[in-house]
Amino acid sequence: QVQLVESGGGLVQPGGSLRLSCAASGSRISINIMGWYRQAPGKRRELVSTITSGGTTNYADSVKGRFTISRDNGKNTMYLQMNNLKLEDTAVYYCNADYGRGREFVYWGQGTQVTVSS
Repeated sequence: QVQLVESGGGLVQPGGSLRLSCAASGSRISINIMGWYRQAPGKRRELVSTITSGGTTNYADSVKGRFTISRDNGKNTMYLQMNNLKLEDTAVYYCNADYGRGREFVYWGQGTQVTVSS
């Protein structure tokens, strides 16, 4: 079965940086689109960034210029470099993998907590 495991979250001061990782395992087929979502307390889960297997990226307006998404297809791992973090970035960050074969082939990680606080 497919598993997604996030890591790299933690506590950071405003203006600081974190790098999140998402490692995928358990599938013989390649991932079409991977993405990061986040959910802050009392708010809906929102899209942060996506990256296709070919390297095409997309970012939410709130993180453009500060976050950078990347992936290593050989390692089945995705990253999110988060710079100049703000208080509003505090959330649980979730990894998402879409294999491009329908909703039954979309998977989520367990989430990693990012807390921005002075």
